[in-house]
Amino acid sequence: MIGVLALQGAFESHQALLEALGHTTLQVRTPAELARVGALVMPGGESTTMSRLLTTSELHEPLATRLADGMPAFGTCAGMILLASEILDGRPDQRSFGVIDLTVRRNGYGRQLDSFETDLVVPDLGLGAAPFHGVFIRAPKVTRVGAHVEVLAEHAGVPVLLRHGPITVASFHPELAHDPRLHAQFLASLTSSHTEI
Repeated sequence: MIGVLALQGAFESHQALLEALGHTTLQVRTPAELARVGALVMPGGESTTMSRLLTTSELHEPLATRLADGMPAFGTCAGMILLASEILDGRPDQRSFGVIDLTVRRNGYGRQLDSFETDLVVPDLGLGAAPFHGVFIRAPKVTRVGAHVEVLAEHAGVPVLLRHGPITVASFHPELAHDPRLHAQFLASLTSSHTEI
């Protein structure tokens, strides 16, 4: 079963794409719900608020343990921030899980008025694949990539889609493009690594 963190953000859009791909999903708001899933999608939203909600819902520590133990996760926008090892311009009390070696700057592309959409070339989607439409809303910008992190796509020379082991992150909102290919890619990575879901 694939979990979708349902504390904030467009979690229902992620859930719809995953279910359209034939997978059973569960909205995750409690430690008991987290215990039932084998992988987790962490959607966009406001990262400092999400960090606080993870603490008040008592999800932060069990999620940290599951991620450290190798649970696959796909983090988009705020989800990327929460999974990164270093956050620039975050609140002093903001916590991240540090499971992918990246430095990200919150709102690195600007405020709400600076949001934009652009087509991205994602070679890993297959030879000759059509571009993926990236929706960037108050998006984080990657400023440093760890040596073992794979860059899957860039925009203007800046990485926007990355992967390391079971963790995939995107600066943008793939769920708003109504294109299931990145979700399918994440699900395929679970199968190829023989992860039980």
